[in-house]
Amino acid sequence: MRLRRYDGGMTGTIPTLEQIDALHRKVAPSQAAYDLIHTHCVIVADITRRLAHRQNALFMRRCTLPDARAEQTDVPPTDGIAGGLVPPRYIDVDTAVRGAMVHDIGTYLVLRENGADGGPLKFGDNYIEHGLLGYQLLLDEGVDESIAQFARNHTGVGLTREAVERQHLPLPPDDYVPVNLEQEIVMVADKYNSKSMPPRFLTAATYARKAARFGEANRDEWLGLVRKYGEPPVAELAAHYHQKLT
Repeated sequence: MRLRRYDGGMTGTIPTLEQIDALHRKVAPSQAAYDLIHTHCVIVADITRRLAHRQNALFMRRCTLPDARAEQTDVPPTDGIAGGLVPPRYIDVDTAVRGAMVHDIGTYLVLRENGADGGPLKFGDNYIEHGLLGYQLLLDEGVDESIAQFARNHTGVGLTREAVERQHLPLPPDDYVPVNLEQEIVMVADKYNSKSMPPRFLTAATYARKAARFGEANRDEWLGLVRKYGEPPVAELAAHYHQKLT
C-alpha cells in the first residue's frame, strides 16, 4: 500500500454529490452494502452540516460574545446544536459535506461477507485499513486530494504515527489525523453513528466509554472535541433515520 504526499496543489476533480453517489454505487458489491455504507455517509453528512453551521454561527457572533474563548452555552442552538467554541475561521460547509459523503467509501473494500448472495454483511479483520484504502480509491478515481483526505484522516479521534506503531496496526507508520477543521468536523460527526448491524446512533457519553478502551487520553481527546463542537441532537436524528440510540 503506497502513500502519497499532498503539496497543497490540485491533484484531481472536486466531485459533485451526484458524482459521489454514482461512485458509491460503482464500488458497492451489493445493494445491502450500498444501503448500509451510503446511508451512514448521508447521516454523517447531516451531522457534519449541523456542526459546521453551528461553528459558523458562533464565528459570525464572535465580536459580540463576552468571552469568545468559552463554551457558548448561552447562544441559541443552531440546527439542534448548543454549546461549542468559536472557531478561528469560517468553515467551508460544502467541502465538509463532500468529505463526509466519501469518508467511509473504503469500507466497501473491507467486507468479508458483502451481501451479494443475500446473506448478512460482515466486515473483515482488516477494517482498520478502510480509511487508507478509501483514500487510494478516491485518488485512483481522479478525486482531488483535498477531498480524498477525508477518507484517510477520520479514524478514531485522530490516529497518530505513535499509535500506529504502539498498537502494531497494519498500516504504514504515519499520522492519519485531520489537517484542517473540515476534516476534524467529519471525524467528530462520524463517531455519532455506527455501521453495526443493525446500525445505530451513539451519544457523546456512549462514544466516550468506547474511546476509553484505548486509554484515558483517548477519551479525554474525544470529550475535548465534544466541548469544541457541541453535541448534535442524536435522539432526534435516530428517530428521523429509524435507528436505535445507545
